[in-house]
Amino acid sequence: FGPDLLGVTSVTMTFDNAIKIINDAKAIAPDVLTVMGGPHATFRAEKTLQEFPHLDMVVKGEGEPSMVELVKQVSRRRRWEKVPSLVYRDGDSLQSTPIGDYKDVDQLPMPSRNLLPLGRYKALGMPITMTTSRGCPFKCIFCVGRKMGGSRVRLRSPGKVVDEFESLARLGFTQINIADDLFTANKDHCLTTCNEIQKRGLSFPWSAFARVDTIAPALLNVMKGAGCRTISFGVESADPEILRTIRKGITPDQVVAAVEMCMDAGISPHASFILGLPGETASTIKRTIEFAEGLKQMGASYGFHLLGPFPGTEVRERARELGIRILTDDWSQYHANRAIVETTGATKEMMDSVVEHWEKKFLDWLGYIEKNMESGTASNAEVWQYKKLRYCSIIYELMMNSALEENGIVPGANAKVEGLQRLAGQLSRQIRYGRDEIAEALDFAAGQGTLICTEKNGALKWQCNDELP
Repeated sequence: FGPDLLGVTSVTMTFDNAIKIINDAKAIAPDVLTVMGGPHATFRAEKTLQEFPHLDMVVKGEGEPSMVELVKQVSRRRRWEKVPSLVYRDGDSLQSTPIGDYKDVDQLPMPSRNLLPLGRYKALGMPITMTTSRGCPFKCIFCVGRKMGGSRVRLRSPGKVVDEFESLARLGFTQINIADDLFTANKDHCLTTCNEIQKRGLSFPWSAFARVDTIAPALLNVMKGAGCRTISFGVESADPEILRTIRKGITPDQVVAAVEMCMDAGISPHASFILGLPGETASTIKRTIEFAEGLKQMGASYGFHLLGPFPGTEVRERARELGIRILTDDWSQYHANRAIVETTGATKEMMDSVVEHWEKKFLDWLGYIEKNMESGTASNAEVWQYKKLRYCSIIYELMMNSALEENGIVPGANAKVEGLQRLAGQLSRQIRYGRDEIAEALDFAAGQGTLICTEKNGALKWQCNDELP
């Protein structure tokens, strides 16, 4: 391990892990140049460099032009002032270079996904993601998307978009997630892209993000014909005053209309809500929950997040003015599943109780299926849903604990079946699942080709297949 340059990216909730990677790398290779990008580092560049001496540089905003020039300078005279959007150490002080212009996204090549362990993502049942644009014209105060990508939506040409879509559809994933901030920002681009998908005869499921005020029946019908299965809408709240305060620019009536249009088109609508926004009270929480339940009765799914006042957001910068009390700057707590803010009308306990209620409902649902499985009354769909969730949870825990890397060798095993059982026994001492549960998950992964076994010196070695099977 002796690279010249190590780059990591992070959002706020993964920042601690990103810094650990930096620190571990410096412990092994003290001379490696370390650089971090992503929204968290972008909006806390100077503070991050001051707090973490093993981090050498921060790239602010979009990283492609900066990283290309940075790599050139690493191999040349190391004139960091030539690198745009860079904050770097200069002796005991920090220096910054001017922010570069936004990149023409149509000039960017396809990501080199072959360099990633795609087999691990497939083992977890995750969709594969791509983007068709960057930028967002809206001004929601809880989001950094506009600050990172700009207020002007920059579009990739539909032909290049569908070239990438087609290449991803061949990889064996179950779904493509179009991860644009707003896929429906430009109606003509959306329509042309969908028409190109159909023109090429591609039949592959995908999902996208949209606003409730950027869709129409004709557009949804074309999206459905191109394979769109799910659209996620940021609804945030059912309280009109909160929606005005956060500059969302939508109304609850528009949300209802959007759900109706999606159902008519045969697309599954998903509504995302945030609790803890400025002006939140017990009554607004109750109103939002009731509204979400009403959408569910119409056929939509929904989910709640708790407000994370991320660095760079207006809600963080104006927290006191907006009546928000930020409870912690422990970035690992910014995962949106527990309250880290309070408002003048809503306490941490009040908001956490909502999450705990839904967590209990989820566990009760799992328990219901377990009982039906024991009695033989569970449907095939319920059994598969339960088992797939359990398999993916086990495989994820094995990956996060490096369990196969540390305990994946089974000495003296004569057959793979025997080896798998013994392997499960070894792993059960490292993670919180039992041997039989682990064995079943491993057998599933082996059947998918995402877990592979090799024999060497009288032992079986099991490992995740980083390649796509």
